[in-house]
Amino acid sequence: MFGAYPPVSTRGWSASLVTVACRAHDFSSRRFQVSSYRREMVRTFRRKTTPVDKEQLKKAVLAVRRDKMSVSAAAKQFDVRRSTLKDWLKKNNDEIENLDDVVVLHKGHISDSKTEKTLVEYLVHCNDMYFGLSAKETRGLAFDLAKKLNLKVSWEAARMAGEDWLSSFLKRHPMLSIRKPEATSLARATSFNRTNVERFFALLKSVMDKHHFQPHCIWNIDETGITTVQTPNRVIGRRGMKQVGRVTSAERGTLVTLAMAVSATGHSLPPFFIFPRKNFKEHFLNGGPPGCTGVANSSGWMNADHFVQFLQFFQSHVHASVDAPALLKLDNHESHLSIAGLEFCKANGIILLSLPPHCSHKMQPLDRTVFGPLKKSVHTQCDSWMSSHPGRSMTIYDIPGIVAKSLPLAVTYQNIVSGFECTGISPLNPDIFQEYEFLPSSVTDREMPSTSAHLEE
Repeated sequence: MFGAYPPVSTRGWSASLVTVACRAHDFSSRRFQVSSYRREMVRTFRRKTTPVDKEQLKKAVLAVRRDKMSVSAAAKQFDVRRSTLKDWLKKNNDEIENLDDVVVLHKGHISDSKTEKTLVEYLVHCNDMYFGLSAKETRGLAFDLAKKLNLKVSWEAARMAGEDWLSSFLKRHPMLSIRKPEATSLARATSFNRTNVERFFALLKSVMDKHHFQPHCIWNIDETGITTVQTPNRVIGRRGMKQVGRVTSAERGTLVTLAMAVSATGHSLPPFFIFPRKNFKEHFLNGGPPGCTGVANSSGWMNADHFVQFLQFFQSHVHASVDAPALLKLDNHESHLSIAGLEFCKANGIILLSLPPHCSHKMQPLDRTVFGPLKKSVHTQCDSWMSSHPGRSMTIYDIPGIVAKSLPLAVTYQNIVSGFECTGISPLNPDIFQEYEFLPSSVTDREMPSTSAHLEE
């Protein structure tokens, strides 16, 4: 390893000096190799001693204190290390009685399991409120907790617990894991509250009681965007490379809106495409799913006029009437609230039920169980398309063909039915959401103003 250094002349040196110099070079080389090995060591601690049997340790302590047995004899009889027994003999009786609650917090330092349980509950509670703690924040919290409990820890320099502690903490509590959170806007987090949910289910129940809808008459519609630039799936590459690439069509893609309708019995209608073009042409749908249709506008998004066209497309498949109405559950996007659309629904027996604002991530069946698998399948098909067409860029006219291959894999009977079940729509279940799911909205809770306060104002 010293080939990079200039040669050292040994002319005029004695044999002993040359030997000492060579040994020094050899020692430096070995020391460098050892330090490099230590830097590359995996953070996996393997205990080299047998864990202490707590029951045997208790008996040994009692034998010394009550029966006046010597420390060496008690350690030998109860198979406990002499140094461990001497350490525990220095503690008071309460600590001995609570020995079963003791867990290793860090090498050489201990804390009771009740404290760790409190820490676990706090981490879970923060996560349920969408204010979860990162790995570094958790390590800092552990350091603050140790200081508050007057525990001797070796974390003073970094002012946070070590990575080894965090690793062992997660192993002791398998219910915890490091997760990548999904970005959730403040509007979504606070709008999904018990008041809005109860109000929605009260409306749903009143509509169900009035019209007695069967599952095949309960529908959900929503839109999602399909882009010409996919998110590549994971690939197998060379270990150690900092950057691994996958070919896409462009830096930024062009978006095509896809509107879908599904029923509580697991059925789905052909997709409705909205292309970002001035005028719609039939060849836009070449290779698309059977029965699909489409429209075009300059933005490629749903608008009020095209929503009326979608309602006409929906009516041509469902055949709702005033005598046999259909329930259509949708979000309150402005394109869904036009007068022309409401009049069409009223004339054809389509009952519209709007979701509370910013609650579709929890209460929209398509968002819960269908669009996620569909997007993943579309990205996979896009990867396959790019591999099959090297040197070509994907266009919006290739999207219907990609969607046609993705729909059978994602828009399945099980996914659709699960979406209606997990949102409590069919079968009707107003108590489907647990209390912890409303915790993110608690940050904006306010006390109800009293009547006397209103009178004073």
